[in-house]
Amino acid sequence: MIELVPHIINGLTLGLLFALIALGFTLIVGVMEVINLAHGSLFALGAYFALATIGGEWFGSTDIGVWWLSLPISMRYVLALFIGPLLAAGAGMIIELCLRPTYGKAPLYGLLLTFGAALVIEEIVRLVWGTGEQSLTVPQVINGAFLMGGLIFSKYKFFAAGFALIAIGGVWFFLERTPYGAIIKAGSHDSEMVRALGYDLSKLRLLVFGFGAALAGLAGIILTPIWGLRPHVGLDVVIPAFLIIVIGGVGSFWGAVLAAVLVGLSVGVTGAYLPAWSMMSMYLLLIAVVGFRSRGLLGRKSALEN
Repeated sequence: MIELVPHIINGLTLGLLFALIALGFTLIVGVMEVINLAHGSLFALGAYFALATIGGEWFGSTDIGVWWLSLPISMRYVLALFIGPLLAAGAGMIIELCLRPTYGKAPLYGLLLTFGAALVIEEIVRLVWGTGEQSLTVPQVINGAFLMGGLIFSKYKFFAAGFALIAIGGVWFFLERTPYGAIIKAGSHDSEMVRALGYDLSKLRLLVFGFGAALAGLAGIILTPIWGLRPHVGLDVVIPAFLIIVIGGVGSFWGAVLAAVLVGLSVGVTGAYLPAWSMMSMYLLLIAVVGFRSRGLLGRKSALEN
């Protein structure tokens, strides 16, 4: 049982990070009814923006660049946590503006457009940062390992889990305790009623897409030191995110969080004993949940159900 503890902790950490990725994805699906296949690419873009911020690539070898690199890594890392998601949000808003001609048409148009956007972003990343694997430098205080109960744990994984938990709590507070969150939730239930109340649905969609993209970019920065950073990392992200919102129930906040934790645990624990089946386990979990409850764990009941 003691040997299982590190794998459970790794699974919980991975689950919380998956939840951070999936929340932005489920917000976009819930409000806009668009499956954003570029979500994983925005995840990667946020991490690359953070990489450029920490490494001072914005300034090159100028005097400002030299001064920037003289700043403590902890300060540059904290700034990257703000700059990366903000720039990813800007990229997400551009995608939303391109999506507007597809509204009211078959969902396939939006699906294909976001797929094309994902390919464009990946190629831009290859041109700017190259095709090789990159690593994101983190402050020394959260790097390394520590001993607890005779077991060795990674400091960074605990930091990542705690950060994801705080971010999830912040998103919940925003959606449940602020007027803007109430509008977003209303938009996911009945967009026409939101329009009838005098709110600009176009601005709402733009902000929701930007918010979801910012969450993807933030998750990219936090998860990169664990997963590594490469141009096609977005593909490794978008599939679990999609599975999580299906397992948890489309449009359900806590459904996405619960599903993400279950997926993380299944991948972590299965990887301890059957490494070859670690990624397969989340697909088996999807089949098990949807087979017994088609709307997901906490999804809203369909009018077609008894």
